[in-house]
Amino acid sequence: MEGRIARELISVAFKQLEYSYAPYSHYKVGAALLTAENQIYTGCNIENAAYTPSNCAERTAIFKAVSEGITHFKAICIVGGTEGRVTDYAPPCGVCRQVMMEFCNPETFEVILAINQEKYQTFRLKELYPMGFQLSHLQNERR
Repeated sequence: MEGRIARELISVAFKQLEYSYAPYSHYKVGAALLTAENQIYTGCNIENAAYTPSNCAERTAIFKAVSEGITHFKAICIVGGTEGRVTDYAPPCGVCRQVMMEFCNPETFEVILAINQEKYQTFRLKELYPMGFQLSHLQNERR
């Protein structure tokens, strides 16, 4: 990912921390999702007292885009920390990784984990989720 684009996604993801609804864990997460058409969709985590209905920032961004007909993505930036103070990388949970597998090419989709504008790491989805379940698994079962 080009440095300028990565920094833009980092900036947008940090802005999403302001919208995070995390009254239980106090762990705020923001995400910025880059589409194949270079649009940015945003997301924040949204908690629920029953925990299970909570939604991660990454899925919020992906679901917003998909609900508007966008299903091809290049990259996502994820930032997070207690009370919104980012001091370490916030990798996506397993459920978010599986949702990414549904809509993103694991060979090319980039996941940017950032602490700030200068300190970030970029991974391909296949590095974070090397054996993710995908459509081809279902197609193999039908044969």
